[in-house]
Amino acid sequence: MTAEREALVGGMVNTGAVFRRGALVERPAPRNARALHAHLLALREHGFDAAPAPVGLTADGREQLTFMPGDVPSPPYPDWAMTGSALASVGSLLRRLHVTSAAVAVDTRAEWPRDLADPEGGTMLCHNDVCPDNVVFRDGRPAALIDFDFAAPGRPLWDIAMTARYWVPMLDPRSAAVLHPSGPDAPARLRILADGYGLSPEDRAELPGVIEQATEVCRAFVARRVAGGDPGYLQALAEHGGWERWDRVRTWLVDHREAFTAALLN
Repeated sequence: MTAEREALVGGMVNTGAVFRRGALVERPAPRNARALHAHLLALREHGFDAAPAPVGLTADGREQLTFMPGDVPSPPYPDWAMTGSALASVGSLLRRLHVTSAAVAVDTRAEWPRDLADPEGGTMLCHNDVCPDNVVFRDGRPAALIDFDFAAPGRPLWDIAMTARYWVPMLDPRSAAVLHPSGPDAPARLRILADGYGLSPEDRAELPGVIEQATEVCRAFVARRVAGGDPGYLQALAEHGGWERWDRVRTWLVDHREAFTAALLN
């Protein structure tokens, strides 16, 4: 008997188009699916099993991946996903991905998406979208990363900066309160993430500036989606304060750069 199809929720790019059928997940395939699948398989061959394994592509342009069991937090994010230990474990999981990915050659012939990619490029494939909605928890700890649609070559530090934006989060208090009512201590949480990853002193000194750079890339990404009439991004922009919110975040990051650097290095 064929397993019933279950819709999986979360995220904004493939809303309503991701389904689970038993041990498989079926979703729209990215244009670079063959190169991405080869990379995911190579990660597993090198010992990284905390990501879905590709199974195949369907004739109608969808991809099939193994289902990663566990809990995926969705906004407003639950307290168990926002603890310091969870944050440190996210950093540790990202480090595991990077160590393994550094050993896997990137297919330079593939058209990796530039949407959230590191403007400076790199020789390692970064995830680029390690937001809470793309982390699977088991027993209160991050156990797997999903949704590699935005993966592209870049610097490890870029991936850490993108992760910090979502997980610290690197938002002014007014903006952060929408998703995190408890009012997180951004400098302290940024330090926890860096410690969990094992970030070097040199990279710690650079991280606040790279976060500012990553925020501008994310703003440009949203602007392109809004200009294209994407209803999900139009609604989110309106509900979260419009471009004034992005301006506020930009100013807050610059004003608190020294505080972030001090928290990371002292």
